[in-house]
Amino acid sequence: MTATPPAFHDVRGRGFSRRATLDAAWDWIDGRVVPPAARPLPLADCAGLVLAEAVVAAGDWPPADRAATDGYAVAAADTLGAGSYNPVPLVGAVAVTAGDPLPPGCDAVIPYESAQAAGPFVEAVDAVAPGSGVERRGAWMADGSPLLPAGRRLRPADLGLLAAAGHRILPVLPAPRVRILLAGGPKAGAPEQLGDMLAALVRRDGGDVEAVVPLPADMEALADAFTRPGADLILSAGRTGTGPDDAAPPALAQAGSLDLHGIAMRPGGSAGLGIAGGTPVLLLPGEPMAALAAYELLAGRAVRRAAGLPAGLPHATVQAVTARKLVSEIGCLDMHRVRLDDGGRVEPVGSPGWPGLAAAARADGFVLIGAESEGVPDGAAVTMYRFA
Repeated sequence: MTATPPAFHDVRGRGFSRRATLDAAWDWIDGRVVPPAARPLPLADCAGLVLAEAVVAAGDWPPADRAATDGYAVAAADTLGAGSYNPVPLVGAVAVTAGDPLPPGCDAVIPYESAQAAGPFVEAVDAVAPGSGVERRGAWMADGSPLLPAGRRLRPADLGLLAAAGHRILPVLPAPRVRILLAGGPKAGAPEQLGDMLAALVRRDGGDVEAVVPLPADMEALADAFTRPGADLILSAGRTGTGPDDAAPPALAQAGSLDLHGIAMRPGGSAGLGIAGGTPVLLLPGEPMAALAAYELLAGRAVRRAAGLPAGLPHATVQAVTARKLVSEIGCLDMHRVRLDDGGRVEPVGSPGWPGLAAAARADGFVLIGAESEGVPDGAAVTMYRFA
């Protein structure tokens, strides 16, 4: 049985009577956003994608004993007793470069600096032991040994390793197609500012930007963009508040369902979540700092889940202490942009209620203060989420 969508509560001209908790919003995302089915792709197309299955070596690497350095491949026993005052002629020495397989009968490589030419012959001026200057077969990986685990986001070095191991096709999770809508003129911020920022964040989190579409504050235009096929996830920025022209929430309710509207967080509290045409839609505020916060705490989670990546925040964390108090309000999670000094102390570069991206650009990261807290005093221990 299909669940009945929740009734639409129009907050325009009325304000939010209540806001959903961030945990409730996360539960909504986790229950509705899943990665697409795995598919095989050529190795060259897999950078940045997530491995759907663990990968093992398809053979020994190196596949045979080979030279690890430039020099002469020799039988180590032939160099016994060699020294600078006792050069030993080498019969059957073969010049090799690093990576060449060892010729039959050779078990070592004597580097050029430990040998000398004597007419048409080569003499050793230093003795070498068996295996010296040699990479043994299977030294880096043995046939069937594990290489990379399922769930790993592939980096260029990973692709080099997999190519060396004999893999040409990989089972990966394709990047989710994310449509970015910029809803409605000046109140939504400069379209190129929001569009560029959100596109960069989507790519950071493993998504593929299907389109960036500026739209008027018009319910029909927005509803059509919400239901148009071709996207796995839709982010709409702007026109989410309580003003008479805040058309995005009613447009989503018209196109499908507006399941949550108003989240207990600052900035970004007018964010919303719903479904249109079977596709999850996340409504982000149009003020750039609020859009950034709502992306980091809500939309980014959805993009990462759709890409098969861990849902949690992707930032490295730093343990620090506050240089001065971080003010908050009970009932609302606050994101404080902070700067980290050389002594491991953080200070705010703007309050959660201040708009604009200038403070975010000066910040080294952010601190989250839970909805149950009135703030963090001077000298308190905090966890800072550090920008890359």
